[in-house]
Amino acid sequence: MALPVSVLLALVMLCSSPTCSLGCELPASHGNLESFTRWSQMERVPIVSCLRDRTDFRFLRPWCTGPEATAVVHDLLQQTFQLFSRNESLLDRFLVGLDQQLEDLDVCLREGRTLEQSPLGSENSRLAVKGYFQRISVCLKEKEYSHCAWEFVSVEIRRCLVFANKLIKKLRK
Repeated sequence: MALPVSVLLALVMLCSSPTCSLGCELPASHGNLESFTRWSQMERVPIVSCLRDRTDFRFLRPWCTGPEATAVVHDLLQQTFQLFSRNESLLDRFLVGLDQQLEDLDVCLREGRTLEQSPLGSENSRLAVKGYFQRISVCLKEKEYSHCAWEFVSVEIRRCLVFANKLIKKLRK
């Protein structure tokens, strides 16, 4: 399984902003490039040879607005962590870094919840994130975690992380 450099850049952009208007300070360790370079070293499969394995995971964009965006970004990172933790390879260091970022976001979420309660829409958005990643996991399992399945998942995760980066930009405003 391999992810293109563009996914790594999306992850760096997503995880490197120190404050993101989350109401708390995230450590400078967010966005450690060393953890992302491992992905570029992994074997890739030509996407053309995998077209028969293509799956539509129904990525839903209108998930969230306002305060629930922080929770959605957290869930996107958490689900990405869980998805890639099933693939034992060069991703170990990346997963350690992602786990630390999730812990930092947990602190931000707890601090934010004391200030205001999450709206009902937040639960719907978070369930949509979980359903999205469930569809990805089922597809991988059905295709027996083939290289082609992982190639399409990597493209899908890139879309997801670009969306998360847009959420972070909205939070900054």
